[in-house]
Amino acid sequence: KQIVLIVFVLIFGISLSSSGQQSKPWVVPANFKTMANPVKSDAASVKAGQDLYVKNCMACHGKAGVGDGPKSKGLKTPVASFLTADAQKQTDGELFYKSKKGRGDMPKYEGKIDDNGLWQTVNYIRSLKK
Repeated sequence: KQIVLIVFVLIFGISLSSSGQQSKPWVVPANFKTMANPVKSDAASVKAGQDLYVKNCMACHGKAGVGDGPKSKGLKTPVASFLTADAQKQTDGELFYKSKKGRGDMPKYEGKIDDNGLWQTVNYIRSLKK
């Protein structure tokens, strides 16, 4: 009976641990959580962010940012909607960090989009809620 229980616990534990990174909280370092967006959110930065979003993000996050882009169905983990209360309560620094560092199906944009562009993209994402 003990062996059966141990095997069950091991299998159950493995299935939980392989269920995807999105089920685990995405830990953002404190210095990023409190980081202020250095790029003023004006028409120019929002437009620049929109251009980057269309090129790099829309395929997964969708045109309106609800996570329904054409590539979203083929991913292992659900794509975040930027319109949810959970997404909106994140700081600009948290959104910046997640875009910069990536995780799982979320690509890392560090080295692909400069920091200024990532901040512009955050400004665009914030405009989606309006």
